[in-house]
Amino acid sequence: MSESGKSAPAATAAEEARRLEELRGYGILDTLPEQAYDDITLLASQICDCPIALVSLIDDDRQWFKSRVGLDATETPRDLAFCAHAILEPDQLLMVPDATRDKRFASNPLVTADPMIRFYAGAPLRTSAGHALGTLCVIDRVARELEPDQIRALEALSRQVMAQLELRKSLARLERHVAQRRQYERRLEKYQQELEEANARLAEESVTDPLTGLRNRRALDARLASEGERARRYSLPLALVLLDVDFFKAYNDSFGHPTGDRVLEQLAGILMAMRRTGDFVARHGGEEFALLVTNTGLEGARFAAERLRRAVEEAEWPHRPVTVSLGVAVLEPGMSDSQLMAAADDALYRAKQEGRNRVCAAGVDASPATPRRR
Repeated sequence: MSESGKSAPAATAAEEARRLEELRGYGILDTLPEQAYDDITLLASQICDCPIALVSLIDDDRQWFKSRVGLDATETPRDLAFCAHAILEPDQLLMVPDATRDKRFASNPLVTADPMIRFYAGAPLRTSAGHALGTLCVIDRVARELEPDQIRALEALSRQVMAQLELRKSLARLERHVAQRRQYERRLEKYQQELEEANARLAEESVTDPLTGLRNRRALDARLASEGERARRYSLPLALVLLDVDFFKAYNDSFGHPTGDRVLEQLAGILMAMRRTGDFVARHGGEEFALLVTNTGLEGARFAAERLRRAVEEAEWPHRPVTVSLGVAVLEPGMSDSQLMAAADDALYRAKQEGRNRVCAAGVDASPATPRRR
């Protein structure tokens, strides 16, 4: 406790800078009134039997009141603040029994004019680092002193103010951590979405022909397996049409591969435009395409194949007409997927062998097998 007239040690510039940094770290300055602090000042006023009680924080050039009882002002200049002296000795309560007899405060406008301070007692709000942020103080307009029990109570209440400040700081830290976690979770969700989208693109690319945009042989095999299983389980018809561009090698040799690629792209467009809902179109490889015709028997598949053949023949093509040969096969009882594919391939070979630009069906008017030369 400082005695009247005894000067307190001055804080160094470095210490004051650290104190101010710590004060601002609590995020308390210029905040709205809070019941927890108002309860403490009310108790301090009643316990110490003083008309004025303040939670005072010493900023760079002002004294700001977080809570106040018996005083209208919300802040005063720092150079007038009694608390600015109290924080210089963070470990001790500063008591001024009669300010008019204390050379530090006798000429202070807060003593010579309203609120006419005579008695002051301030318990420093001390942080764990040893800095005093301000005080919990009580003020009277008459000279007096506190009883030992009142001093102990005021110091205890000052520790409760610090507990509230620490709680506030912890909650702010927790809120920042929660916000950071939410931000991290949002980034993680974004990365997960991007990863899923990348995986989906890779999966799509793995079953897509890059030139025509049709499904590739891998996708065809998978679709044939699923449709074959469904057809066998429910005794449904299933047909496969294989289609091959006639004399495509000669076309490429004559007009170049870029032109040949355009033919394949145009042919893919015709196939997609003419397929029914539920049918499946794929590039089987090279200049060969496949059409999986669901819920359709041999005659329906032959009709669909003939429509395709005619559409290709009647389309406009770069440089010269383009025709296709088609082989049709249906899934017979006891036939495997690979056997269905082989039957359609045999029918396609026969269509090419018999003059191309035609449709042949497996098991229909089939001539004896001959060595293949495509």
